[in-house]
Amino acid sequence: MKFLFLFLKKQYFFFLFVMLELLAFMILANYNNHQKRSIIGSTNIITASIHSWYSSVTDYFFLKEANRQLSAENARLKKFESAIYSHIDSSSLLFGDTSLFFIPARVISNSTQNRNNYIMINKGRFHGVEKETGLLSPSGVAGIVTEVSQHHALAISLLHKNARISAKLKSSGQLVNVSWDGIDHRTGLVNDIPAHVIPQAGDTVITSGYSFIFPENIPVGIIGEQVYTGGNLNTAQIRFLTDFNKLFHVYVTGKVVTQEIDSLKQKMIHE
Repeated sequence: MKFLFLFLKKQYFFFLFVMLELLAFMILANYNNHQKRSIIGSTNIITASIHSWYSSVTDYFFLKEANRQLSAENARLKKFESAIYSHIDSSSLLFGDTSLFFIPARVISNSTQNRNNYIMINKGRFHGVEKETGLLSPSGVAGIVTEVSQHHALAISLLHKNARISAKLKSSGQLVNVSWDGIDHRTGLVNDIPAHVIPQAGDTVITSGYSFIFPENIPVGIIGEQVYTGGNLNTAQIRFLTDFNKLFHVYVTGKVVTQEIDSLKQKMIHE
C-alpha cells in the first residue's frame, strides 16, 4: 500500500492531466450537438465491431437452434407460397406488393432484461438498411430500426417503452396498438380496443399495414386470457410470437418510399 501511495504521488500530474482531459471530453460531448453525434456514431461503430466479433464466436454454439428456426420459417414460406398459387388464375397480373423489400441479417447483440431493449444487426446503409424500417424474426415482429451506420444497424426491440405497433385483430380486422409493459419479455399489451369489442383468447394479432415500417398481416402475437375492460377502451394481454431470448436471424423490411410519397408524408407531419 505504501508503494502505491508513493507511485500515485509521483505520477500526480499525469493522473490530473488524464482527469482534466476526460472532463473536457465530457463537456464537449454534452454541450456540442455536432461533436455529440460524431462521438455517438464512432462509439456505435466500435461497439458494433466488438459485438460482431463476439457473435461470430458464440454463433457456433447456437447452430442447432438457428437451424431449427430457419427450417420452421422455410415451412411457413412453403405453406404461404402454396396458398398464393392456389388463388392465382390466368387473369391475375399482380402477385403482391412490389414496393416491399426484405434484407436478411444476423443479430450480433440483443437484450431482454432492461426496460428499453435494443437489437444490433450486421447489416447497414451499405446493404440498403435505413432508419424507420421494420425488423422481423422468423416468427413475427421484432423491432424498429432507429440508427444506421455503414455496415451495422441498431433497432429498438418490441421490448422498449417507445415501441408502439399499429396492428389489428385477425378475426375482426379491428385496429389496435401493441406495446410492452416492461414486465415479461414474453408478453405485452394490446391497447385502444373499442369498448364494444371483446377480444377472444387465442385470437391472432397482426400488423395493420398502416405504416411504412411493417407490411400488412405480419404476426405480432396471440391474445391471452386477461382482458381489462372499463371506460371507452379495453386492453388485453398478448403473448408475443417472437422469442426475444432466441433471436439469431432477422429480416429488415419496409416499403420503398418514392419521392412523391415522401413529400406527402412530410406535408402530413407539418400540418
